[in-house]
Amino acid sequence: MNLLRHTDAGYTTQLRVLAATSSLFDPTIEKRTREIIDAIRSRGDESLLEYTERFDGVVLTADQLPVTRSEFFNASLTASEELRRAVTLSHRNISAFSKRSLRKNWEGTNRQGAKVGEKFYPFQRVGIYIPGGTAPLVSTALMTVTLASVAGCQEIVVCTPPGKDGLINSALLFALTTAGATEVYRAGGAQAMAALALGTATIKRVQKIYGPGNAYVVAAKRLLFGAVAVDLLPGPSELLVLADETANPAFIAADLLAQAEHGSGHERVWLVTPSKKIITAVEKQIKLQLPLLSRSHFIEKALANNGWSILVKTLNDGVALANLLAPEHCEIMTAQPRKVSEKIRTAGAIFLGNYSPTALGDYVAGPSHELPTGGAGNSFGGLTVDQFQRRTSVVEYSVAALKKSLAAVSTFAQVEGLDAHGRSAAIRVDRNLKVKR
Repeated sequence: MNLLRHTDAGYTTQLRVLAATSSLFDPTIEKRTREIIDAIRSRGDESLLEYTERFDGVVLTADQLPVTRSEFFNASLTASEELRRAVTLSHRNISAFSKRSLRKNWEGTNRQGAKVGEKFYPFQRVGIYIPGGTAPLVSTALMTVTLASVAGCQEIVVCTPPGKDGLINSALLFALTTAGATEVYRAGGAQAMAALALGTATIKRVQKIYGPGNAYVVAAKRLLFGAVAVDLLPGPSELLVLADETANPAFIAADLLAQAEHGSGHERVWLVTPSKKIITAVEKQIKLQLPLLSRSHFIEKALANNGWSILVKTLNDGVALANLLAPEHCEIMTAQPRKVSEKIRTAGAIFLGNYSPTALGDYVAGPSHELPTGGAGNSFGGLTVDQFQRRTSVVEYSVAALKKSLAAVSTFAQVEGLDAHGRSAAIRVDRNLKVKR
């Protein structure tokens, strides 16, 4: 972990560097991603299969892209009881949380007596990306697909990269089945995003795409926006722990290590505290716990690159820094965590107290763990079930309500120089405007 103290020369400058958003605009990545998108647009499945061979090391034919019914069935047969219990627990919590967040139709009247309201419909066909890489993200399947199912999406299409054997991890398939996926394809990276957004002979295009991924996946989502709707642009994972002298150093260290183990090396973790004692104790705990972890080589890289212990003057300064950094996850380990949390405005998710590690949010708590990163929390929230719903407004005027509104409509039309607008309303109540044959 790197150390930064409020008494250090250049402290403010270094904070600005830390608060800089993680790059979504790397020109090299963008150029390569554009090339991939263009190839999928022009050659469809042919390019998709070529990229699968190049990036995943797997040779497939177009008819091998879809996961078969027998593969789903076998995944269910081979799922252990422990996995079944874990998936069931998580799925139930996510479903219950999502059902409470659904947007509901409503209707009212405006000041002139017209009926106005909104209707919400599920997208009919959505695409969800589940990253591959160094770990099968079973939890991500639940944290995305479940929301689509609760929203009522009829076609839930998943793309995820295959293993070197050409297969999809069976635990992941079991979770996808439980969550409600209707189609699963062996396709990863920017090429999968392009296939979902633009369509190929094998993969029909979707209305909106969701899910986290590497820099190329995120770049593809950004570049494809407009051809398709997207949820958000989540990058490498982040955790900020805001602590005072009452916090447990062993818990803090364990959480920082957990968030740094994903494997990209670009994960960002911060310990922010006014206590020198806590910083020293946490550093000691990291040294004790790190050798016990199977992915210590990934963790060491992330901590060296983007791990910071930051000594602030006061806890309020720590709150201000947390709002500046806008972390994906913010753990508050203080004497009054709920009171402190009332001042946190930009975090993707907040975890209160010593017994609410981020891992609970990652796996079982209920809210989706797909959250804004790289400072995006200043402007965006995390994935919610209503993002799988499409909004339509509804307007119904009576003659009486139209008459009460006519003067204002006429004024706007006159000011904007759009006389046809004004006439379209007035002709309904003024017989003199009607054209006689």
